[in-house]
Amino acid sequence: MIVVFAMAGALWGLGALMKMPRKARLYMIGLLYVGVLFIQIALPLGHPLRMATGESAALWILLGVFAALAVLYGRIVKGLKDRALIKEQREASPVTRSERFSASELERYARHIVLREIGGPGQKALRDAKVLVIGAGGLGAPALQYLAAAGVGTIGVIDDDVVENANLQRQVIHRDADIGMPKVFSAQAAMVAQNPHVEVRPYHRRLTEDMAEKLVSEYDLVLDGTDNFETRYLANRAAVALGKPLISGALSQWEGQISVFDPASDTPCYQCIFPEAPADGLAPSCAEAGVIGPLPGVIGSMMAVEAIKLVTGAGQALKGEMLIYDALWGETRKISLKPRGDCPICGECAVDMAVAR
Repeated sequence: MIVVFAMAGALWGLGALMKMPRKARLYMIGLLYVGVLFIQIALPLGHPLRMATGESAALWILLGVFAALAVLYGRIVKGLKDRALIKEQREASPVTRSERFSASELERYARHIVLREIGGPGQKALRDAKVLVIGAGGLGAPALQYLAAAGVGTIGVIDDDVVENANLQRQVIHRDADIGMPKVFSAQAAMVAQNPHVEVRPYHRRLTEDMAEKLVSEYDLVLDGTDNFETRYLANRAAVALGKPLISGALSQWEGQISVFDPASDTPCYQCIFPEAPADGLAPSCAEAGVIGPLPGVIGSMMAVEAIKLVTGAGQALKGEMLIYDALWGETRKISLKPRGDCPICGECAVDMAVAR
């Protein structure tokens, strides 16, 4: 057994030296455990490999049970801590603001105030706005930075991930020193350092069905910068149910897309356009397919622009339209989007079900 523990320690140490994510190191040790268990079960008694790895499978099975119980206990504790964190953030005292802008704020936002589409009233609307950003990764990073810089008064950010070395190629709100820190706290520190006049509410947990509507109800609009369809559909359901606009961005390799989904304005919701999640392999994540570093900055910044337009009423938001940007060839195009009457979330069938209830 000493040999196996030594191998596990070596794998962990080598992974740490290579700055591999903690999950990847645990995965390697898990594979080692499965291999040892296979040796104990498959090989006959007295085999040299069985002798070198502890001789008995019972001890390894018992060790696996204890490890599984420890993981389960950790998940329960983490869930309780996350719930307490959300409650704490909800009850936290907001940033104290006077009715008038301070001299520092007037100077900071001067380039906004001189824009006729924004002006003083628009900047005040930004200060009074509450915006929720789902995901503090590639799209969330630039969106959060520009929302904070623009003076959005209250910004919520929810993400259950921690900063990893592989994130830093594109998630520019995080630094090398932040590796291992929850992304929401790393982002919060960067945003407050950039603009102390904004209130940042970090939620270090995954968006789940049991709390999505309650969380979204506290904000005026939602930015979805996630990379999985389960969360996208959940965010869309919550936004539609509460009549909140949803700004959605997506990335793949050299191409990005952005749209504003707002059925309350007679435009489609996310599920109108993407009725079902694609089959496995048809829409690979950035980790699987790769992505050019600056592309999330382009699309994430566009998401922040759309949020500012919605809050201030400037221009025309991308409602009922999708903008697609091809970075490889420097091309952009727009396509029109229409609601679907049979959409289970915002269509006529959804209205009929709501009436029936």
